[in-house]
Amino acid sequence: MKKWTLLLALALLVITAACSKEASAPKDEGYQKAGDEQAVKPDDKASAKPRVAFVYIGVPGDGGWTYQHDLGRKAVDEKFGITSTIVENVPEGPDAERVFEELAQKNDIIFGTSFGYMDAMVNVAKKHPDVKFAHATGYKTAENLSTYAGRGYQTGYLSGMAAGLMTKNNKIGYAAAFPIPEVIYTINAFALGAQSVNPAATVQVVWTNTWFDPAVERQAAVSLLDQGVDVLANYQDSPAGIQAAAERSVYGLGNDSDMNKYAPDFYLTNPVWNWAPYYVDQVQQIVDGTWKSSDYWGSVADGTADIAPFGKSVPQSARDTIETKKQAIKDDSYHVFTGPVYDQSGAEKVAEGKTLSDADIHSMMWFVKGVSGTIPK
Repeated sequence: MKKWTLLLALALLVITAACSKEASAPKDEGYQKAGDEQAVKPDDKASAKPRVAFVYIGVPGDGGWTYQHDLGRKAVDEKFGITSTIVENVPEGPDAERVFEELAQKNDIIFGTSFGYMDAMVNVAKKHPDVKFAHATGYKTAENLSTYAGRGYQTGYLSGMAAGLMTKNNKIGYAAAFPIPEVIYTINAFALGAQSVNPAATVQVVWTNTWFDPAVERQAAVSLLDQGVDVLANYQDSPAGIQAAAERSVYGLGNDSDMNKYAPDFYLTNPVWNWAPYYVDQVQQIVDGTWKSSDYWGSVADGTADIAPFGKSVPQSARDTIETKKQAIKDDSYHVFTGPVYDQSGAEKVAEGKTLSDADIHSMMWFVKGVSGTIPK
């Protein structure tokens, strides 16, 4: 009996040890820790959270361009449950390439949000074919490099209508950042919009050669105000220009984001951006494994481009006129650069009944009739 009892005890001990070993073993030894600390299967990339980075020319606190891109980033983080990497205040040039190179070591997709990042992104994309890149407002693409922008000329036209309806002396000022097609075609559309409701309206342009420098932007605004403009538009990232205008009781139009709060008594409207749908879609493609290089140009129709709510100074009649034109642009029944369109010298650039192609708009380096100012080489 003792012998059988001893054998039974030994058997129970073996069974207990086996069960204990099974319980302490990992449920799936194929899992490993990802860089974002989420457990993922090495052979199942769809289960991993995307690693996303954004490079900004300014700071989200600019109240304009970078602020709007940062709203899009926040939409990505909320949608995918991640914390994107952000690098702020990255100047265009060698520093940008260094930043993109470092980010390429640990991200799946990188968004560069300024035109001047283009060549840096092209160079880094060549060295990292497995990383995806998307460049705002540029024109160079590769198998792993997309471009994205919005039809700012559409909302520039609508904003110009507001300026043309509100000016009393027909002298409108425009403080502009850099002489590149993106800025030039927006100025031209703005002038055409103003002239569509006020044929006598003129637009005086000065260049700041900066995207975000409130002191320089203010100085440019003051120089235009000193020339007697009674409406001031700005293609800049901060509200410095409309604030300077408000100090002189002059109507102002900002850029990129709703700037009403910075000069509520004299604010009209301005172009605004909604980048969230594009950013979410691009990251979703990374997750799904369907991402392909593309050249995206958003519009009023898809909601990427819009104008901010009108300021309290804009009468209802003006609002109705602008909203009617906005609907025509939205439903594709009106095209901004439809002829006849003439340049500063009076030469015909677009014949009557013809419309500029996207390629012609993208490469625009001339001013329309009624715009005063030069385009530096």
